[in-house]
Order: sequence, then structure tokens, then C-alpha cells
Amino acid sequence: MFNYLGYAWRMADTEIRWLTAEEQRAWRAFLTATQTLFSAVEGQLQRESGIPHGYYEILVRLSEAPGRALRMSQLAEASASSKSRLSHAVARLEERGWVERLDCPTDRRGQVAQLTDAGYAALEAAAPRHVEHVRRSMFDHLDADQVAQLTAISEAIIAASDSPVGPGLGCSLACDSDEEESGPCAAAASESPC
Repeated sequence: MFNYLGYAWRMADTEIRWLTAEEQRAWRAFLTATQTLFSAVEGQLQRESGIPHGYYEILVRLSEAPGRALRMSQLAEASASSKSRLSHAVARLEERGWVERLDCPTDRRGQVAQLTDAGYAALEAAAPRHVEHVRRSMFDHLDADQVAQLTAISEAIIAASDSPVGPGLGCSLACDSDEEESGPCAAAASESPC
């Protein structure tokens, strides 16, 4: 058995579910792989487009949403960000003219983040090189079965986490309301495929 802390005598007396040697190997390989991949992706986006990966992910999530708009709370979930971190990132994207924050017409407390044409153009310019880098860094080294396994493993980890993040979040209405209104919330509601 893998001696996780070097205290073999304690391991027999506890109810701690220590990792086996194979689990420890898998865990460390996963950590190293994800850290290496994320560092490479971040570096490529910063060097070639001047966009941090977190900002890029926000732009992508907005570009995929109906009307290119999401409530801030939905965008936080979809981009796996805390609300305060997302608010800071959206403020930086507003300074660049890539995103604008609008009041939600059906909820005075709510705000909607909407991708501007300039933001969409920045995303279009960055995406081809970013996707090619992701393909070279990850998918070129995996066969179709491994991609399917990676998807299943990733979805299992996401499903077990305390934070609901997943592909379905991009398919939600920009504002919570059944009322007919004008603006990005109504546009998102009318175009939503959900």
C-alpha cells in the first residue's frame, strides 16, 4: 500500500480512505496534465491575443448564448467563476468594449452581460489559433476511444462536484420571466432552444 504521509502505523488505525498506489499515480498524473495543459493554453492566448483564458471563456459562453447575453449569475456558473471574480472580469471586458452590462428589464436586481460586436470580433480573431493550440496540446495525442473516456470521466467528476457546471448552462434564458419584454432578455427567451 502507498504510504501517503510516511506514517504506516497510523494508517491502520484510522478510517481515512487513503489513496492506493494506482490512485495516487492517477491523481498526480491528472494534476500534472491539467496544470501543464492550462499553463500552455493560458500562455498561448496571452501571447497571441492578449486575452486571459478566463476572459476567453466568458466571451465563448456569451457567444453561444441566445442573443449573446446571459444573466451574470448564469454566466458565473457557466464559466465556473465566483460571482465576485466574474464581476471583476466583466468590468475588464467592459473597459475593452467587448461586453456590456445591462439591467434586466424583468428583475431590477438582476444584470445581464451581453457580448458586443467588438467582443465577438475579438473572439473570432483569437479562436482559430486557440483551437489549433488545444488540438495540438490535447486531441492530437488521443484516439477516439480516449476522447470518449475523457469526456465520461470529466462529466462524472463534474456531476459529483458541489458546483453545477456543465454544457446545459449555456442553454438558459437570460432573465427569469415569462413576461414579454424588449431587450436582450426577451431576445434570449424567444431564441432559446430549451
